[in-house]
Amino acid sequence: MFKLSPDDITAIGSGMQRPECVLATKSGDLFCSDSRGGYNIIKPDGQSRFVQAVGAPADFMPNGIALLPGRDVLAANLADSSGIWRIKPDGQASLFLDAVDGVALPPVNFVGLDAKGRIWISVSTRVTPRHPAFKKGWADGFVAVHDQGTTRLVADGIAFTNEAIVDPTGEWLYVNETIGQCTSRYPIKADASLGPRELVAEYPGGTFPDGFTFDAEGGIWIVSVASNRIIHVDRDGKQNIVTEDVDPVEIAEVQAALDRGDAVREMIEIGSKRRLRNIASIGFGGPDLHTAYMGSLAHDGIQTFRSPIKGAPLVHWEF
Repeated sequence: MFKLSPDDITAIGSGMQRPECVLATKSGDLFCSDSRGGYNIIKPDGQSRFVQAVGAPADFMPNGIALLPGRDVLAANLADSSGIWRIKPDGQASLFLDAVDGVALPPVNFVGLDAKGRIWISVSTRVTPRHPAFKKGWADGFVAVHDQGTTRLVADGIAFTNEAIVDPTGEWLYVNETIGQCTSRYPIKADASLGPRELVAEYPGGTFPDGFTFDAEGGIWIVSVASNRIIHVDRDGKQNIVTEDVDPVEIAEVQAALDRGDAVREMIEIGSKRRLRNIASIGFGGPDLHTAYMGSLAHDGIQTFRSPIKGAPLVHWEF
């Protein structure tokens, strides 16, 4: 069983602000969001370059990102101005979409691309600001898909929708439910509508799943804000906490508050005080796909470790 100390995790790049989402490519380049209103490209030698979005709203706050062929970046805007924005390599930005079924999008958490060119969009909650949704039993998050020029709702009633990613088979959409403290999945039909929700993993107390990725053995790797946990779930559903970086008393208090029905948005920030700084996303890269990279809410770089299990190349890997 693979275990890792937080002290064994290193970092590359510097000077970033809230690099929440990270994507790895075959070339060795990493792409990560930046709350200054753009994204970073990190080269294999660790040098990073910030690309400022030009033409985006003043409050533009990229959260989840997707990489397109030609290296345009789609960014989910977590600010009140919302929408999915397309940023060209020179920084020129334009609104890609701002509504689902004709209804304006609330702040958007994540955007992902699949092998068929469909765009998957996750909205954590319909309330603005989002703080009340960090509460047990609150489940007004949803997933939408942009396909063949239209954008429509495909899954609703989710307990704080976070990353939503199509698996390597192309048959399932996996979704992290942060306040639901679980990972779910939906079968994808030919018309990009979704079948019934299935529970993949329900996590122990103190786990608030944010980002995740897939490995070559059919497993998933999730990262948890607040507790700074990395959890591997194998294809049979067995869980292994690879590492965690949290004060046990503090995380128990967060879980107790959630169980009481309190809103815990501010309490989740405890993860920012620790070495791993509230890890929020994970992706595999490196020449052999055995290097894991992690974005976070409070680090100024991308954190990394070597995994004994090879990652699965996702759709952006060849871009």
